[in-house]
Amino acid sequence: MSLAVDINKNGHPERSLQFYVEAIGLAAPGLPDWRSAEAVLRGEQAFVAAELPPYQPERLPANERRRATPVVRQAFRAAEDAIRQSACDAAELASVFASSDADMNVLHRICSALAEPSRLVSPTDFHNSVHNAAAGYWSIATHARRTSTSIGAHDTTVAAGLLEAAALLLDEAIVLLVMYDVPQPKPLLDQHPITSAVSVALIITRERIASSCASLRLTLEALNDIAPTTCGDAGLDVLRLSNPAARALPLLQTLAQQRNDRVLIEAAGGRRLRIDIETLA
Repeated sequence: MSLAVDINKNGHPERSLQFYVEAIGLAAPGLPDWRSAEAVLRGEQAFVAAELPPYQPERLPANERRRATPVVRQAFRAAEDAIRQSACDAAELASVFASSDADMNVLHRICSALAEPSRLVSPTDFHNSVHNAAAGYWSIATHARRTSTSIGAHDTTVAAGLLEAAALLLDEAIVLLVMYDVPQPKPLLDQHPITSAVSVALIITRERIASSCASLRLTLEALNDIAPTTCGDAGLDVLRLSNPAARALPLLQTLAQQRNDRVLIEAAGGRRLRIDIETLA
């Protein structure tokens, strides 16, 4: 991973972070895993937004699997997809888990219970209510003991997750980044309409290794008039806007098409995260 400083067209210094993509995981309506999604993202197969079937995390012990919520299962779906394609040991990965709202279904149940006279809160719900629940389950499942961070940044969570994972590579050689959200219950859904369950996982490395498929260079840009990159396909673009984690779809589309290109994703404060992509033979 490299930290570069360039001078932009306005004469101002521009800092960027560069790293390598080793494996990719994806789970979204019509895109149940990365291998089957590649043909759709390349335009070789039509996109059909079929709902995902229920998922049983492969690595979780039985007790934890019973307690895992749909949010945790969605995070595992992409993370395990990436691990299946990776040459890296899951136990040796540092991690960043990025979710816009985490488990609002659990929080809604807790708040509803506290509004009742008995005020009885499920111990399992309390256990699952923290923002880093998915990261905790992942640590149990993989015995990973390296650095782990859980963050959220509303609709700019993809940009925040990428920047956090890239920054973590300053201390760690390999990082698993998982970005995920699921639909919320009413009335929370009206305030933040997340209508699809989506998760994306990237395994990224500081240095290029034999299984690296692309390099990414991240540059945080000031507010400008250039809109974020879209997917081109109307159905995929509806999916992109249906879930904060799906904002990564233009990046995944470029990686699937093995193109050297540039993608812009919304970042906090009205800024843009510029991602310069170089595919590796």
